[in-house]
Amino acid sequence: MGFAEIFQQTNFGTLDWCIVVAYPLISVVLGIVASRYVADMDDFVVAGRGIRTALGVATLTGTELGLVTVMYSAQKGFTGGFAAFHIGVVAGVVTFFVGMTGFIVAGLRRQEVLTIPEFYGRRYGRKTRILGGFVLAFGGILNMGMFLKAGSIFIVGITGMPSEGPALVIVMLVLLVLVLFYTIMGGMISVVIADYVQFVILSFGLLLATGLAIVKLGWGNIFTSMIELKGEAGFNPLLADSAFGPDYVVWMMFLGLVGCALWPTSVARALASKSEKIVKRQFMFASASYAIRNIVPYFWGICAFVLIMKAPDLKGAFFPTAEGAEALDSLYALPVFLGRILPAGLVGIITAAMIAAFMSTHDSYFLCWSSVITNDIIVPLSGELSQRRRVLLTRVIIFLIGVTIFIVSFAFPLSEDLWDYMAVTGAIYFSGAFALLVGGLYWRRASSTGAVMALVTGCSAVLGLGLVRGLVFVRLLGLEPAMVEEHITAARVGIGTILLTITAMVIGSLLFPDRGKRDGPEATTEGGALS
Repeated sequence: MGFAEIFQQTNFGTLDWCIVVAYPLISVVLGIVASRYVADMDDFVVAGRGIRTALGVATLTGTELGLVTVMYSAQKGFTGGFAAFHIGVVAGVVTFFVGMTGFIVAGLRRQEVLTIPEFYGRRYGRKTRILGGFVLAFGGILNMGMFLKAGSIFIVGITGMPSEGPALVIVMLVLLVLVLFYTIMGGMISVVIADYVQFVILSFGLLLATGLAIVKLGWGNIFTSMIELKGEAGFNPLLADSAFGPDYVVWMMFLGLVGCALWPTSVARALASKSEKIVKRQFMFASASYAIRNIVPYFWGICAFVLIMKAPDLKGAFFPTAEGAEALDSLYALPVFLGRILPAGLVGIITAAMIAAFMSTHDSYFLCWSSVITNDIIVPLSGELSQRRRVLLTRVIIFLIGVTIFIVSFAFPLSEDLWDYMAVTGAIYFSGAFALLVGGLYWRRASSTGAVMALVTGCSAVLGLGLVRGLVFVRLLGLEPAMVEEHITAARVGIGTILLTITAMVIGSLLFPDRGKRDGPEATTEGGALS
């Protein structure tokens, strides 16, 4: 059976199309209404800093539970089994710790900055702000590059469109235009309103689909099938023959911290909160959702694996035995699974929920990267701009970022699991950011030279990408592909990069301490460094 026939065996019908088409129209209306309340950059980027606890938790969950999150988490569950749950558990525990202590996020809120690089400028100087803004924008946009493709794969797979041909590209264009419109119109105000609506739809969809998956496959059957198909490796992430291993678990511990305290879209919610107290409470309450947003899609991926391995036509498509046969991308496992187990009508509601998840992530990311480019690269280089011009410039940059991610999604070959791609591209930014934020907030001797060294060193994380590893270690250095695959893993490159950036910050700060006034009026440690 070909791929087209597999996709056509979905319960998605006319009623479901009506539901899916109706939902985005709501977001368009929200964007038009929200545009009336945007007067300056504070309104556009941080919603006037008026977000309270309940709305903050909802919008934080809506942003961080994107369709790309569902897709990469389901893929991890599909390939790693219940062992993948450790990623979600660690994320929840670390987020609760950040909420309890206010680690990093409370200090940034206290500074009343719009972006993380703006803090770099206050603490280390204008040049560090510009460099930090460039690194953040580059790593962030590259990180976002696969969002569009992942969302389109989901819609193509669940609706029964053919995977070959123009369908994937057309869906990518439609989704992109939709999100660009209402993000450009309303900024953070429309993002927060839309995220709240999407939080409700997402919560309903996640619970309903999970219950139906258990009813369809049987709770006991899911566990016994996983034991039969993967053995202990499907439950213990520390086993060397699992899809993870000890070094990967350590890497995930750090990524749990990154996801809540360093990642700009999460930090943006802290900066938009009404007070430091609300910031802490928001992250404490959101810690459960940080765990659930991963664990539920992992479970879906596990259920998809069980269903596929028990169905001969699906097993042959995803795990072909014929020599030279092309395997169906494992990202299609989730939409194929949901399309088969969910009844007509309900599959449309779940798809609308997933589109909601797609939109709630894209809008926040567009807004985050565009505001960084405007506030932390263009304005420091060109001088002061009026608030009206800043908002206009930010809107233009949102459009340009949209064009860029479309090109990346269309042209860039994915050489690893989607989650590993996300972790590596994100590390280009957060490896250096960790050293700069911790140093800037908690170590008075952290210097601008040390900060620059850390930012530059953090860019070496790009070596963790499968395509780059093959180019550098195999083609240029002549190492055996099998050896590179086994020993130079993305997790080890990521851990190594973190250690290198911390070392660079410490050595650079001790050897080249800041003397007197730094290179610009914004360079100050007032309210920043703590001894």
